[in-house]
Amino acid sequence: MDKRILIVEDDMNISNIIKMNLVLVHYETVQVYDGIAALEAIEGGGIDLVLLDVMIPKLDGFALMERIRPKGIPVIFLTAKNNVFDKVNGLKLGADDYMVKPFEGIELLARIETVLRRYGKGDAEITIDGVRVYPNKRIVTLQDKPVELTPKEFDLLLVLIKNKNLALSREQFLDKVWGMDYYGDTRTVDMHIKSLRKKLGLQDRIKTVFKIGYRLED
Repeated sequence: MDKRILIVEDDMNISNIIKMNLVLVHYETVQVYDGIAALEAIEGGGIDLVLLDVMIPKLDGFALMERIRPKGIPVIFLTAKNNVFDKVNGLKLGADDYMVKPFEGIELLARIETVLRRYGKGDAEITIDGVRVYPNKRIVTLQDKPVELTPKEFDLLLVLIKNKNLALSREQFLDKVWGMDYYGDTRTVDMHIKSLRKKLGLQDRIKTVFKIGYRLED
């Protein structure tokens, strides 16, 4: 099935150009022009990646990113805001990439392909040993039997998958899963990692990285 990409861009001409490039390589597209419409489209499900402008009406891109981060959908910011602060802010909020307008269509397509592949969205499901993860449905199975994960455990698992083979600190996990406003102890991450290992039998896959944090090894 073709991947479905949400284009969140209030300039209709730019939105149509982006759509034209995506359709040429057989992506399905959904176009919306403000943050509230984008939120509704994402909550409706079936979106594999979001192309998100920052300066959009009703709910700006950064605020929208805060709302949708727990859903585990890859996001690429497309924006005219090219200062370092905005780029760092976008990436800290959980975006997978940040492109500054104007950009070439071929570069956009390459970035999309890279993000989808890195995030595991190239397939309808993600398989790790006997574990199968269905991101859109938020379902996990072990040896074809459903495994009950808490919302935070599922979000943490998606972050591990999204950053496969990369070591992330406990602070990064807190930021990506619990949010920038979370003031709890980093031991929360340790407890959730321990639970994921036990429930999914991933003791040999989720590695502890000394003095850093954790890494999911492929």
